[in-house]
Amino acid sequence: MAEYATFGLAPATRAGGVLPDGGYQAHRDFLDFIVDGRALLARLADLDAVSPLAADLGPSIFTAHVRRLLLDAEPPLADGRYVLYGCPECEGLACGAVTAVIERDGPDIVWRDFAWQTDETPDLARDGYHGVGPFRFRAGEYRATLERLLADGIPETAARRVLLVGGRVAVLARLAAALRSIGVGAEITRDAAGAAGEELRTYAAVAFDPTVGEDERAAVRAAFAAAGSDAVVVEPLAPIVPLLVARIEEALQRTPDDRRPLTALTATTAEAHVEVSAACRVRLTGYRLDRLHRVRAHDLLDARLEPGRHTVPLDGRLGKRGRGGTFVVARTFGDVRVARVGG
Repeated sequence: MAEYATFGLAPATRAGGVLPDGGYQAHRDFLDFIVDGRALLARLADLDAVSPLAADLGPSIFTAHVRRLLLDAEPPLADGRYVLYGCPECEGLACGAVTAVIERDGPDIVWRDFAWQTDETPDLARDGYHGVGPFRFRAGEYRATLERLLADGIPETAARRVLLVGGRVAVLARLAAALRSIGVGAEITRDAAGAAGEELRTYAAVAFDPTVGEDERAAVRAAFAAAGSDAVVVEPLAPIVPLLVARIEEALQRTPDDRRPLTALTATTAEAHVEVSAACRVRLTGYRLDRLHRVRAHDLLDARLEPGRHTVPLDGRLGKRGRGGTFVVARTFGDVRVARVGG
């Protein structure tokens, strides 16, 4: 008999964002499966997916997914297979999903035959995750963990509302629209220092545009502190919407640092340094404003990186120093980081 594995759940995030081509990537908060203390999704390199235990599902759908995992409902796929991770943008099997057989074996629960599935029957020889599982769980621990969700629901996620403070309404309006498109609530104000404490506590972050002076920023920070808010303060960056969205998404990141795939990002004019904790595909983009205040985006890297620290030569690809600074954004599935060049 295989050794027992421990079973748990932990909050995880698939970061949303505005992509360099103008497209949008949806933000999803979900619960990941923790097997022997390690996130199961981290074992599946280069996978952009979320579990069925997502925060934005209706109560009846969420409950149905939990009951399936408890084996209190019929499996959704043939041969006793259950969906463990699916497409973050839709629920269709055509996009691909990680599935596994979940079954009772005496007093235990077993997850086995993990596979990438795009139709009714997976090809285990071709698409199986041969290095993952099988996992044998003690039924008591397994059921207790999932049954708590039936009683309490998914743990409350951090508020995804951002207060945008500044006088450049056109820039902030575009930023607010981009944030709303990825599921982040955004409101604009010119003066937040006098707002009621109960209102300030509803925001998870506050962002300033460069027109807001240091005295005013200090007054706003003091108001949030007096309200007992733990909102993250996003200091001014160049008025580039994809860059600002990435920085705010970074500020709203809920996944604990020890489970984030992007460990660190720094950049000089000559090279960028990105550190990853697990093998993953990383996309690196540079942003700056030219002398005419036009946005310049530079594709710097799109490659699979192995765990560790990697150096990306820039070779002058970012051009001259941008007005308001030059920045590098690193994205991978579920994570984003922003670094100022030279900062």
